[in-house]
Amino acid sequence: MSSDYSARHLSVLEGLEAVRKRPGMYIGSTDSRGLMHCLWEIIDNSVDEALAGHGSEIEVVLHADGSVEVRDHARGIPVDVEPKTGLSGVEVVFTKLHAGGKFGSGSYAASGGLHGVGASVVNALSERLDVEVDRGGKTWAMSFHRGEPGRFADEGAPSPDAPFAPFERSSELAVAGKVAKGVTGTRVRYWADRQIFTKGAEFQLEELVGRARQTAFLVPGLAITIVDERGDEPEEHRFHFEGGISEFVEHLSMDSPVTDVWRLTGSGTFTENVPVLTEGGAMISTEVERTCEVDIALRWGTGYDTIVKSFVNIIATPKGGTHLAGFEQGLLKFMRAQVEQNARRLKAGTDKIDKDDVLAGLTAVLTVRLPEPQFEGQTKEVLGTPAVRAIVTKVVAKALGERFSSTKRDDKAQTSLVLEKIVAEMKARISARTHKETQRRKNALESSTLPAKLVDCRSNDVADSELFIVEGDSALGTAKLARDSEHQALLPIRGKILNVQKASLPDMLGNAECASIIQVVGGGSGRTFDLSTARYGKVIIMSDADVDGAHIRTLLLTLFFRYMRPMIEDGRVFAAVPPLHRVVVQHPGSKPNETIYTYSEAELNAVLADLKKRGRKYQDPIQRYKGLGEMDAEQLAVTTMDRRHRTLRRVRVEDAEQAGRVFELLMGNEVAPRKEFIVESAAGLSRDRIDA
Repeated sequence: MSSDYSARHLSVLEGLEAVRKRPGMYIGSTDSRGLMHCLWEIIDNSVDEALAGHGSEIEVVLHADGSVEVRDHARGIPVDVEPKTGLSGVEVVFTKLHAGGKFGSGSYAASGGLHGVGASVVNALSERLDVEVDRGGKTWAMSFHRGEPGRFADEGAPSPDAPFAPFERSSELAVAGKVAKGVTGTRVRYWADRQIFTKGAEFQLEELVGRARQTAFLVPGLAITIVDERGDEPEEHRFHFEGGISEFVEHLSMDSPVTDVWRLTGSGTFTENVPVLTEGGAMISTEVERTCEVDIALRWGTGYDTIVKSFVNIIATPKGGTHLAGFEQGLLKFMRAQVEQNARRLKAGTDKIDKDDVLAGLTAVLTVRLPEPQFEGQTKEVLGTPAVRAIVTKVVAKALGERFSSTKRDDKAQTSLVLEKIVAEMKARISARTHKETQRRKNALESSTLPAKLVDCRSNDVADSELFIVEGDSALGTAKLARDSEHQALLPIRGKILNVQKASLPDMLGNAECASIIQVVGGGSGRTFDLSTARYGKVIIMSDADVDGAHIRTLLLTLFFRYMRPMIEDGRVFAAVPPLHRVVVQHPGSKPNETIYTYSEAELNAVLADLKKRGRKYQDPIQRYKGLGEMDAEQLAVTTMDRRHRTLRRVRVEDAEQAGRVFELLMGNEVAPRKEFIVESAAGLSRDRIDA
């Protein structure tokens, strides 16, 4: 490389070249995440129209050829000529960076788009983009190839591989048809450029459906339809809610309620200096007054997990920002004052509550709407407008003050329960901190506090130790002989433990079996669970291979998910896989017989077919294990406990929210959804799997 460095070495990227050269700056990444960001730039334009009161239907179609189409029935992109550039409104929107109707021109009071680069960035990163606009009784159409306007010579269905001819002298917004008077709308279809995006990048239906549902909650009355045509059969999802964010909170909540959904609303004004475009084309810094509207829905539940979703002009801000900071500050300041006022009744002492105590069990949706918010970057993950913090704090304090000073019986009961829950969380946190320093790994000889029925291992190495939770005393006797006493501990449980999804925290702690498991694991429970003090590297649920065994395993997993979730998240919880059948293959002469274990009906049938094919004989009838107690120690060791031969299934949580819904469905208080699930799933269940 030359050491010479002068002005001729500088590169000036014009127009959309900058986007294609540095796509990560505009969409975050060039994998599936960036691909989805592009799609949401187009969808958000339609949502902004709905937010402004134009159009109540949006349809997103994932076509089989890899393209995606977004349709709406809003005002349609302007088709007249923009005076400064001499280009049609459609071409300006799709080819010019920082151009659009969201720069304070009065077209949108509050919108998700504000940088004016969304549509043009998507166009620059698309191999082909087609746009159709219904406006003024006509359908107007235009096509682009990697951001350049022109014509595709399609033969049949549109394709990015069709011959393309760019416009030479001037661009043309063609009339493609006629529509009835008053019909308006926009349709955008594009093929992402495979030169830009990584090989495995594709549209994620689950993520698209989740965010479409979220947007439908945030814009009451807006219907969003997702159609996926990529599979053998088209898959359709439609979302339409009238309840707004109150309904959203009910959808997100996974635990039993302590309060109803509370709605906190208000607004505030602030001033900021912003450059304003004058009629003469000059940018002059002007002090303008802004209004920020705050709308919050929240409720406390019996659990300890916190779910807070924050939005600015319906754009999700997963990393928070000034609005979330204001919400947490206002909530903590107000609750501290309430606890201090009621310290004697609540027996709170002189300790101060902290943020985690207040947020435990809280589900909240926080939305703010304001013109031209300041985001950190085009991906809009963090709100940066400083004045919003104080406005949100003030709204929270005022609205909660009205709720806590209410004379209504329900309000007084619920506010009292919230304060009691917060103080209980504070006491649990302080208690856990006090005992944390004294907690350490103990074996049965050192500890008199561990349950007497625990058969502990000798090793003090947590990483190499295993706790088997065994169903019944009969299986315990065999397991004692089959285990490796150096590293494997045993804890028997009697029958089916308490369903902790339905039970309260005191009921759970009062249950002998649940309390024993929590005590033996040694990390505590709930929000104060400390993974570093857990006494075993693996916890293995060893239940019978029948319906009752599956139920016991589900009850135990519910206990771990609700009160010791870090164990699952760290991959420390396993389910043993005992065999279902024992096939004894007979050998002629003095050669000892061979034993084959199978773990499913299909595997058994395959083994028997193979033996018949090879002309081998086996003992009949074949032993079918109904429980672990039917095995002798050697069989149990070889099949289920010996690390060299056993099979374990690791319990994982890929999506905590989805897992929470499944546990609530299977184990919660609502019977009707569970009955519906059982009826719908009955057809897919094999009768051979039921021990009856």
